[in-house]
Amino acid sequence: MGKKILIVDDEALICKVLSIRLGGLGYEVFTALDGEDGLAAAKREKPDLLLLDIGLPKIDGNELCGLIKADPATSGARVIMLTGRDPGADAGAALPGGADMYVVKPYDWAELLDGIRKLTE
Repeated sequence: MGKKILIVDDEALICKVLSIRLGGLGYEVFTALDGEDGLAAAKREKPDLLLLDIGLPKIDGNELCGLIKADPATSGARVIMLTGRDPGADAGAALPGGADMYVVKPYDWAELLDGIRKLTE
C-alpha cells in the first residue's frame, strides 16, 4: 500500500480533486472537512503527510498542525499548509508551528506534487 495522505480542507471539491489525483498515483488518501474531523482522522489513520487548509472551521489549520506535531502518535507526520490567504501573514504562523511546506491556492499541481513526493520519500 502507498503512503497515507490526509487532506483537511473545508472545500469538498478540493478534497475530491486531490483525492482522485493522489489516489491515481498510488497514495492512500483520506479526507476531512474541518479541523476536529481532521484531528480525529490523523489519530485514527496515522498519515505520513497532511495537506491542511489554514482557514478551517472548528480548529484552524495552524492550531491543527500544532496539535498533530505535539502528539507522539502523529508527530512524525509531515505537513503541507494550503491556503488562499495572504502568504506573508500565514506563512509566518504556519512554518514555526511545525509545517514543512507552504503552498498558496490556487496551487501549481507540479509544485505541490513535487513537495508531496519529497516529503513522503
